[in-house]
Amino acid sequence: MVENKMEHIDESFRDSIATVTEDGKRAWIYPKKPKGRYYNARTWVSVVFLIIFFALPLIKINGHPFFLLNVVELKFVLFGIAFFPQDFYLFVLAMLTFVVFIALFTALFGRLWCGWTCPQTVFMEMVFRKIEYLIEGDFMKQKALDKRAWDAEKIRIKTTKHLVFFFIAFLISNTFLMYIIGFDEWKKIITDNPLDHIGGLFATIIFAGVFYGVYARFREQVCIVVCPYGRLQGVMLDPNTVVIAYDYKRGEPRGKLSKDNNEHGDCIDCNQCVQVCPTGIDIRNGTQLECVNCTACMDACDDIMDKIQKPRGLIRYTSENAIKKNAKFKINSRIIGYCIVLTILFSTFVVLLARRSNIETTILRASGLLYQKPDESHISNLYNIALINKTFGDMPIELKIVEPKGEIKWVGNGITHLKEQSVAQSTFFLILPKTEIKKTKTKVIFEIWSEGEKIDRYETSFLGPNN
Repeated sequence: MVENKMEHIDESFRDSIATVTEDGKRAWIYPKKPKGRYYNARTWVSVVFLIIFFALPLIKINGHPFFLLNVVELKFVLFGIAFFPQDFYLFVLAMLTFVVFIALFTALFGRLWCGWTCPQTVFMEMVFRKIEYLIEGDFMKQKALDKRAWDAEKIRIKTTKHLVFFFIAFLISNTFLMYIIGFDEWKKIITDNPLDHIGGLFATIIFAGVFYGVYARFREQVCIVVCPYGRLQGVMLDPNTVVIAYDYKRGEPRGKLSKDNNEHGDCIDCNQCVQVCPTGIDIRNGTQLECVNCTACMDACDDIMDKIQKPRGLIRYTSENAIKKNAKFKINSRIIGYCIVLTILFSTFVVLLARRSNIETTILRASGLLYQKPDESHISNLYNIALINKTFGDMPIELKIVEPKGEIKWVGNGITHLKEQSVAQSTFFLILPKTEIKKTKTKVIFEIWSEGEKIDRYETSFLGPNN
């Protein structure tokens, strides 16, 4: 029975994509303006996303950025916590955790992220596309305008649209730059002499051009051609995954609406689900690479079902097994495996983050040097020390030798103070009595203190004579 229901599908659609013509040229997609409960819900989600996106680089805590991704100077601030290159292991662990979470989320809910909160979808469908509908009209008017010969009216409409597009791209570019260099540095670029910030101005214009090109011309090709997530979904989805799917058991065979013919399914082949699709696919052909789960086809189909007095949900969030076998969702071994790995990675990340010191200490014996004999009863080693202050505050520093008993003698002024988010380096001699040296390499333990509180501990070795 199921096989008969699926006989309508022409598998040749998998040999091409809707955005490319047979001769390899770009086929422009004109999606019909969507409407409905899901579209309204996505609009509100997008409003929240846009507020967060534009506000996040402006938020400060005690005068310091709440969120900063300074890849130029390798300074990162995530939710008020500063990270340095020495914390790279945390970054790698966080990325692994995120990848496993994405795999688990996709196995459960498909490309829900793409349709609801992906920045590409939010800006394309909820900002630029809405502006296009406002200026040029719905899809039929857009087609007619593009086919129309260039005249004063077409020039006016197209110029207005693209000026607005570039202005929004410029806003996105400036916000993107704030995420990299911070609000204060960005403010200097736009208020100081432009000649003093040529690099920043050049970067802003380049970013604006890229964003404009993506949303004015490249559009859905980002999801179809560039985005690796869409291409990976084939190995991450399974028959239990919840996706946007057409209920072929209920809809087939298709047929025009008729009161006298009860042999057809609920699908009246109105093609509305295809007209509203921003990537030009027919969801009735099954799950496809180009589908971003934007729910536009669901709203369009529900609207038609209401008009012909049929139940909603012919196209809905469901799984292949739910349609084919009427099976309820089951947690399989794959999902359990993802959950176990995710739990281990996340727990490890939390523990390491909690144990992360505000001070990063590195103390190494000067390479190429043996021990020294300052006098007959003492042995000394020369050490290089580097201290990284990961906090947003200055702090006094005191270096202590805990084990064995000895004396620290700085070369020069030494390190007594650390400025916020800075690195301090110096050199010192560690002088130990010969009585404390029992073997060639002796373990030594240093502690870093600040205002009466121990903030870090470091172990290294001391090279002495072979007794």
